[in-house]
Amino acid sequence: MNLPEFCIRRPVMTVLLSLSIIIAGILAYHGLPIAALPSYDAPTIVINAELPGASPETMASAVATPLERELSAISGLAVISSTSLLGMSAITLEFNQNHSMDSASIDVQAALLRVQPLLPVEMTAPPSYSKINPAEAPIIHLALTSPSLPLADLNNFAENLISPAISTLPGLAQVQINGQKRYAVRIRVNAAALAARNLTMDDLAAVLSTVNANSPIGTLDGPRQTLTIQANRQLDNAAAFANLIVATTRGNAPVRLSDVAQVEDSVESIKSAIWINGERAITLAVQREPGTNTVAAVDAIKALLPELNAQMPSSVRLKLLSDRSVSIRDAIHDIEVTLIVTILLVILVIFFFLRNASAILISALSLMLSLLGTVAAMQLFGYTLNNISLLAITLAVGLVVDDAIVVLENIVRYVEEGMPPLQAALRGSKEVSFTIVSISVSLAAVFIPVFFMPGVIGLLFHEFAAVVGIAVLVSALVSLTLVPVMASQYLTVPVKVKEGGVKWQGWFERGFDALSGAYEYALDRALRHRRIMLGVALSTLIATVVLFMVLPKGFFPSEDTGQAIITVEAVEDISFPAMIHVLQQAEKVIRNHPAVEILSINATNSNHARMFVTLKPRHERPHIDAIAENLRRDVGAIPGIKIFISPIQNLKLGARTSKSRYQYVLRSLHSDKLHQAADKLMSHMLKDQHIFRDVSSDMQLKGLQARLNIDRDKAGLMGVEIDDIRSALYSAFGERQVSTIYAASNRYKVIMQVVAEDQLDESAFGDIHLRGKNDTLIPLSTVVTVEREVGPVAINHTGQLESVTVSFNLASGAALGDAATRLNQLKQTLQIPESILTSYAGDAAAFQSSQMSQIVLIMVALFVVYVLLGVLYESYIHPITVLAGLPSAAVGALAVLWIFNIELSIIAMIGILLLIGIVKKNAIMMIDFALDKQRNAQITPFEAIRAACLLRFRPIMMTTVAALMGALPIALGLGAGAELRQPLGLTVVGGLLFSQVITLFITPVIYLYLDDVFKN
Repeated sequence: MNLPEFCIRRPVMTVLLSLSIIIAGILAYHGLPIAALPSYDAPTIVINAELPGASPETMASAVATPLERELSAISGLAVISSTSLLGMSAITLEFNQNHSMDSASIDVQAALLRVQPLLPVEMTAPPSYSKINPAEAPIIHLALTSPSLPLADLNNFAENLISPAISTLPGLAQVQINGQKRYAVRIRVNAAALAARNLTMDDLAAVLSTVNANSPIGTLDGPRQTLTIQANRQLDNAAAFANLIVATTRGNAPVRLSDVAQVEDSVESIKSAIWINGERAITLAVQREPGTNTVAAVDAIKALLPELNAQMPSSVRLKLLSDRSVSIRDAIHDIEVTLIVTILLVILVIFFFLRNASAILISALSLMLSLLGTVAAMQLFGYTLNNISLLAITLAVGLVVDDAIVVLENIVRYVEEGMPPLQAALRGSKEVSFTIVSISVSLAAVFIPVFFMPGVIGLLFHEFAAVVGIAVLVSALVSLTLVPVMASQYLTVPVKVKEGGVKWQGWFERGFDALSGAYEYALDRALRHRRIMLGVALSTLIATVVLFMVLPKGFFPSEDTGQAIITVEAVEDISFPAMIHVLQQAEKVIRNHPAVEILSINATNSNHARMFVTLKPRHERPHIDAIAENLRRDVGAIPGIKIFISPIQNLKLGARTSKSRYQYVLRSLHSDKLHQAADKLMSHMLKDQHIFRDVSSDMQLKGLQARLNIDRDKAGLMGVEIDDIRSALYSAFGERQVSTIYAASNRYKVIMQVVAEDQLDESAFGDIHLRGKNDTLIPLSTVVTVEREVGPVAINHTGQLESVTVSFNLASGAALGDAATRLNQLKQTLQIPESILTSYAGDAAAFQSSQMSQIVLIMVALFVVYVLLGVLYESYIHPITVLAGLPSAAVGALAVLWIFNIELSIIAMIGILLLIGIVKKNAIMMIDFALDKQRNAQITPFEAIRAACLLRFRPIMMTTVAALMGALPIALGLGAGAELRQPLGLTVVGGLLFSQVITLFITPVIYLYLDDVFKN
């Protein structure tokens, strides 16, 4: 007794088990989490170190280098890179995909403890680390504004209320407060007034460092009571510090701090600012840990916002600026709509071909059961509802119904011949059982190589392969269990059109009969001219190779998420006020664009600033690429600045931050050669406007510096130590922290520097005095001379070598493969020396590694299918017959991409892989029937394959059209996130259309040819 017969004999069992699967699938669907893509993140950790006032060279040599040496010894580390700027260094660690984040965190913490003694003593805070990817955009942006409260108060709410509350939520790595205005007392020293009272900057710093000590004093223990000793309360504001006596004159007159300095209530960072649509604000950027579900994290944050708003004054507004889950939800919603449309189209196909209400109901039920069974399995394996998994489910609609169609059509054929439904179900299901197993198992086997794909690409498509494979196997099970049961019970109405029936049914049947007759005529002609058909088959193979070579190669299609990051770059020696001026000009242009809804500007003490743009809903604006082109033109017209626009993508690989999406890294021990090579490369890339856009680099070497040349002999004779010079300069110009205010809930800095008038140019050094011999004051200008020079604004390392990262976007119509080819040509043309190591990073690196793996993937998939079919048929020849039609499918897929000017991306390659599984089912249906006829009816191969082609023409047409309808809504590219899905839909539609015409004739010809070869 076979499986269909067993289920037909036990209908109650079959129905109840099917009902259980339906209920499990419904419950699982509502319980599946929502995400943009399957989890693909590698563990990434960022270490931040700050030393205010230190030059980039000092940060690189004294801070970044010792940290890199210690951190590079951590096991599982894939990439280490660093950026050193004025007063800060950031070191990024990227670990292998299979490395544990917890293990990496422990190793990093231990390394930081070991390296602490090697760092400068002026670092008041040790390096900190965060489990974030710095290159990934925040999942949500919040803004704090108030018409009445100062920014310092808003910062207090952000730092002490909002950030701690959000940070406790699971899966969040960091809540970064931008435009931070933490309270600080700022002491602006008048160097001339200080010298007039025989004081130096270091004298003043030494006094201030002791006034707010927070050390324990002790207790008094009496016979009955214990008293805790407390000294005077701390100085907690500018007024208290201003009245402080810092010295006495020779006449014992007190010198108060206000006599030699301006003391003001200020903030720590006076050279940073945030604007939200022109309004000053404090923003909070929330970043997730690698692997965290974005939608779930955003939902948790939003649920917390009402509680946070209730704890703040009514004048404070906590606003949502950007939410990356919006584009994800829109994409998921639209693909769910696509899924519903696809199901309706497939059911419509069945209705047209079978014209039987019972058959349609059975097919629809089997389709629903297959999909819900797949969803239940997704819940079991811990998958999510994302663009990739839902894309797999949508495509599976046209595949899972195939099995039901094959079984049902065979049963209906016997019912049409007058056989009772029960007998028809028993006989029809038994005949095609092996065919169903062959089709389903071989289709699922196509995706076996995907599970062995290394790296990020493998992680992304494991879920796609698993979902399609599960859906196909579940549909095979349903087709051999529930479908025969339902057919035996309810398939009682004849499907032939009766007299007086609906006219269109007659038209359709007559039209299909005419099509069948035309196919029979064409088939006979093809079988008589076998050499011509073999030539056609060979030409499709050649055309496949040619089209594959000609088509531009790409990575992942760019998505329109409605958000973008704009980097505005000015000259490297620009001052903060001048930078604010050009940013306000850029802001005016960008906000005037009709598609821009929210513009957030983050200005820091550097020559570049980042803007976060949230666009209006998709139906109210053009595509983001068109908007980016307009903004490049309009903002680029402002003199003195460059603009770089990067639309935010759900897929962001690597942890290297850059102004554009794709990255090319140059590394070398020789700085001069490295910089020359990078300059030459960029200058040539800028000329290739048809390929590269937004070409930039992290190389910044033209910052203006004032170099002090110390006369060591003279300084020694005057009793001035070199370290005293350095310390005095840091006290005057380094925003030195000289004291700390200890509050109940936080601690605040007391910062010392010279007055603003003494920071304008080199003449300020003349007012700085040092303590020399016999307690005399020595002007700094006595022992030093000053000269201006050009120096680096940033120093970057990759793998402990100095590096330059050249980043770029692609011009309209250009593919990443074109860019990679051109970069290789430029490397040869410019004769970049071998001492300079070059490599890709981020998305470009993943693209490069995927190029060879894609070809290997297709070849391995073909081999797996060949082996499996060989095992099933116990033949070396028949699997070749089945696979012979695949080149025609590839030609159709590649031709459609070429016609629509779409690059051959990884998504499109997955579509071609899927075609391998879809197209071979036509050949399997023909060959199974032909082999059965040869064995049982004792007829010639020619008669067997001809009969098989004619008899299986209807199910072949039904399954192919059903698969077409399953892919057509995806190919149309409608809805949010359609850019990601469309290439796959186009390849499936194009491959099916072309292969359907070819394989109906090539397969029988090759069957006969190989049969003759095998006999000979």
